[in-house]
Amino acid sequence: MEKIVTVYTQPSCPPCQIVKQFLNHHHISYIEKDISIDSEARDKLVYELESTSTPTITVDDQVVTGFDLKKLEELLGL
Repeated sequence: MEKIVTVYTQPSCPPCQIVKQFLNHHHISYIEKDISIDSEARDKLVYELESTSTPTITVDDQVVTGFDLKKLEELLGL
């Protein structure tokens, strides 16, 4: 069963670009939420996921804050 991956991002975030490249390289589809223009996503990031930084990635119900490719590989079974 495919995992649901969401990437909370914003412009001018080099680690966000690297995470998206990593996911694309591994052919993992994801939903991108740009918190600079999506206030609902920004509120979810801060209040539900308790994060104030990008990238923040959710893999199903697991949260990865920041540039942690090792944890992403583990959660995605890579």
